[in-house]
Amino acid sequence: MDVGNFGKWLFGFGLLVAVVGLLLWLGSRIGLPIGRLPGDIQVSGERWSFYFPLMSCIVLSAILTVALNIILRFFR
Repeated sequence: MDVGNFGKWLFGFGLLVAVVGLLLWLGSRIGLPIGRLPGDIQVSGERWSFYFPLMSCIVLSAILTVALNIILRFFR
């Protein structure tokens, strides 16, 4: 892999991170319930609690998969 090709990949990854950050920031401002979706697991005891955002992980994974596929199509 040459340096120019690595630069394209690095730029694409940085752009993807920036877009995801922007979407999460805007989503929290307009009231999207990322992290509080139905299907997120929360178990609490008397002195402990466990939280795993299962549905939020699935939704974010689908969004990131679509975004990455779109970005990779531009670099082909």
